[in-house]
Amino acid sequence: MTRINPKTAMLAATAALSTALTLVMAPTSSASAPDPQPGAKQSATETATAKAAGRQADRAGDVARDVGAKRTAGVWYDARRDRMVVNVTTAAAAREVRQDGLAARRVEHSSAALRAVTRTLGDKVSTAGTAWAVDPASNEVVVSLDSTVSRKATARITKLARSFDDLASVERIAGKLSTTLSGGEAIYTGGGRCSLGFNVVSGSTYYFLTAGHCTNIGSTWYADAGHTSPIGNTAGSSFPGNDYGIVQYTTSPGAGNVYLYNGSHQEISSAGNAFVGQSVTRSGSTTGVHGGTVQALNATVNYAEGSVSGLIRTNVCAEPGDSGGSLFSGSAAIGLTSGGSGNCSSGGTTYFQPVTEALSVYGVSIY
Repeated sequence: MTRINPKTAMLAATAALSTALTLVMAPTSSASAPDPQPGAKQSATETATAKAAGRQADRAGDVARDVGAKRTAGVWYDARRDRMVVNVTTAAAAREVRQDGLAARRVEHSSAALRAVTRTLGDKVSTAGTAWAVDPASNEVVVSLDSTVSRKATARITKLARSFDDLASVERIAGKLSTTLSGGEAIYTGGGRCSLGFNVVSGSTYYFLTAGHCTNIGSTWYADAGHTSPIGNTAGSSFPGNDYGIVQYTTSPGAGNVYLYNGSHQEISSAGNAFVGQSVTRSGSTTGVHGGTVQALNATVNYAEGSVSGLIRTNVCAEPGDSGGSLFSGSAAIGLTSGGSGNCSSGGTTYFQPVTEALSVYGVSIY
């Protein structure tokens, strides 16, 4: 399944192509951003605020790394107090964080302990329809089970989670975790329809990024369902494990923006890393523009097609046909829609492939 926030690249091949691919997940303790109105372009002030928040998150991450994984437990944005928070496990670590001008919060479990739980889950759980990620706000690993997970598997995974005591919890999520494609307006190949993520460039060669589970199913891409307007050929694909792919333009390249479904666009000028609590937006060819909040990083999802790790988990809604689309914050590209569960009527969970990894692997940049 696919879906994501407002980011669509215009293809000069005649149609404006939108970006989307995301999932919906049950809300966590992180506050949720209001869902934007379709076509709600961010103002210069909002874009500047998003950039400032990104810089603050990077700084908090640097401080947490300096203090060490055994004495910290993640970084997250506290929307109620409008500040970045570094979780710490000792009074000495709290003093070090505060000396750097950041907020510190005492918790019981360190990043090292929480990562040990996710490693064990990775070794022992491969059931399709399961996912997990560290939630820094609740200081635990949240294990998610969709509606397809059997009673037997649920009992086994719940027993394993309980063996970690309060380091882990289990939740049920609506619908099915999926990377399903469906027909509609976006980018097309012989195997189905996806959404364009971000336009990128290397030297004088132009490409666009989308989901790897999309580029796995076709080599030639079109701007129309009738396959009469070719726009590019798949140049690289990584799925499962990761979920990103790259297509080289064979026609005039698209613009460096995201379509907002009202005739206007959001300019995208850079790429950034997500942080927990961050307000993000998705643009998708099925459901248009929706917003929400980053709930966890480095999430693992076991799809029927295979496991994908290192994903961004959000509460942004999505529906079939949004796959490969863009997730962004202000003018910064954040992710590519991977998959999830739920819909935009009842809500759900959405996972995104971090865009910075794809940019690094393929040696391309946002333009």
